[in-house]
Amino acid sequence: MRNILVTGAGGFIAHHLVKRLKKEGCWVRGVDIKYPEFSGTLADEFKILDLRDISNCRAAMSPKGHFDEVYHLAADMGGMGFIHSAECEIMRNNVFIDNNMICAAAEFGIKNYFFSSSACVYRDMSPDEQELGEEAAYPAMPDNEYGWEKLYAERMALAYGRRYGIRIRIARFQNCFGPEGAWRGGREKAPAAMCRKIAQTENGGTIEIWGDGSAIRSYIYIEDMIEAIRCLVLSDLDTPTNIGNPEYISVNQLVDMVSEVAGKKVQIKNIEGPVGVRARNFGNCRIYTTGWRPKFSTIDGLRITYPWIEEQVKLAKRTVSR
Repeated sequence: MRNILVTGAGGFIAHHLVKRLKKEGCWVRGVDIKYPEFSGTLADEFKILDLRDISNCRAAMSPKGHFDEVYHLAADMGGMGFIHSAECEIMRNNVFIDNNMICAAAEFGIKNYFFSSSACVYRDMSPDEQELGEEAAYPAMPDNEYGWEKLYAERMALAYGRRYGIRIRIARFQNCFGPEGAWRGGREKAPAAMCRKIAQTENGGTIEIWGDGSAIRSYIYIEDMIEAIRCLVLSDLDTPTNIGNPEYISVNQLVDMVSEVAGKKVQIKNIEGPVGVRARNFGNCRIYTTGWRPKFSTIDGLRITYPWIEEQVKLAKRTVSR
């Protein structure tokens, strides 16, 4: 039995990762500043710890020599609105979290360390550009401060790996979605936001979206993300690796997909708001060398995600009406 530490285990991706590791027969300690919101944790042990304090990072890894692997997914992050409105908090909190965790990992002799980075490390692109490989993160020009911090944290992890003999694996995540993720409050990603808006709107109604709807993104379903993380950790890939779905769609197309799944027709009202980059278009060839391929198209994932968010909307409405 492997002993595993998962940070950010109260959040969306890490919560699903804990489920997967438990199915593999691992003993798992989850750490976060909050418990999972939508279902109880499956971790064998769950610690509420603020990882901005290095003493809490040490407490997370204690006792020394206990953990075979650390999956570090804890981060202060959210959707585009949050990323643009909380720049200072994102930079400060994540620098502390990421630096403290890799420092503590070195102190505690951790030999296998996974770090979740982001596609935000890449520059703005135009929709017709060719795919970028991982090396194209340099010369660096991320679109937002979240991306700048992630790029710095990648280098920190790799530097500590070289000095202390830690086997580092780094994944640059594309937008991930699925059940039991944030769906309101400003930290939700675009698929969850669109599902919520359409679930709250009558057939033939109108929803608001930021910008003109032409921005292009890729969205990866949670089961594909978790499988890719495991393939990366078990591989020999020792440089940052993209994880995403090669299906690129505009925000307007995303609205159409969610509307189709919901069985509704909606009108779009374009309003001003943070849009982010015009396009993301990077290659997944490196992770493909592990044998991994995404199994879910965007609409496949929405067919599972939309009913879950629709139910959350109904539950919230019933709670308010009481």
